[in-house]
Amino acid sequence: MNAPMHLAEPSLRPAAVAGRFYPGEPAALRAELDALLAAAPALAGPRPCALIVPHAGYVYSGPVAASAYKQIAAMDPPPRRIILLGPAHTVGLRGVALPAATAFATPLGALRIDPELANLAAASPLVLRSAEAHAREHALEVQLPFIQHVLGDLPILPLVIGQVAPVALADLLDRLWHPGTLVLVSTDLSHYLSHAEAHARDAATVRQILALDDSIEPDQACGAFALRGFLHLARRRHLVPRLLDLRSSGDTAGDRRRVVGYAALAFAEADA
Repeated sequence: MNAPMHLAEPSLRPAAVAGRFYPGEPAALRAELDALLAAAPALAGPRPCALIVPHAGYVYSGPVAASAYKQIAAMDPPPRRIILLGPAHTVGLRGVALPAATAFATPLGALRIDPELANLAAASPLVLRSAEAHAREHALEVQLPFIQHVLGDLPILPLVIGQVAPVALADLLDRLWHPGTLVLVSTDLSHYLSHAEAHARDAATVRQILALDDSIEPDQACGAFALRGFLHLARRRHLVPRLLDLRSSGDTAGDRRRVVGYAALAFAEADA
């Protein structure tokens, strides 16, 4: 079993993709976030306890992500902390990677790691501490400016998810998911198909997600391992999903020959 992670000495994970995936200058970043959120539809529905969000550059997936963050902005009271689950794009990983840092920086400031949840996660044999897994990972980072813009400064627990069994990840997430916690699963859908092929593939994937089917494959979603564990727990908890938006980069940024698919979905408690 891993030793508990003690967070007495602060350390900062610097922004890795600011200026590339999203604006690196604070005023420009705020203006882009304002525009994305203003353009997103205000969809009525029950209070979400979890959302699926895409993670490409804002020019590509920002409009779809904004439909999820508009739901978050309307939460009253707001969540007290956020657990972020995303794929390992830059390292090979088995299990779950907790950051070595105690805060993540963006052009809008820093979000601190929730020490209670970090210590609880670190006690699991499924979890390792890895600065490398987080250093260049964009899937979690691109969510942070949205979080800061709609919620301000609140604790986060960013977890990079590698190869892991759905039930094992579901059990870990179940222990971490305290009242007042919002879970964000960061994933894109199909990659580099034609617009028509992606539309069909992604529509089928969304049907699986809406059915809480935890057999999503990596060619359907780059965050498949995170999705599998989350959906396993969503089925256990009887969460109710709804689709907020489904598009591709061909819909948002023009080129339809090779696109990446994006979806935003919200999940609510059955009695919400």
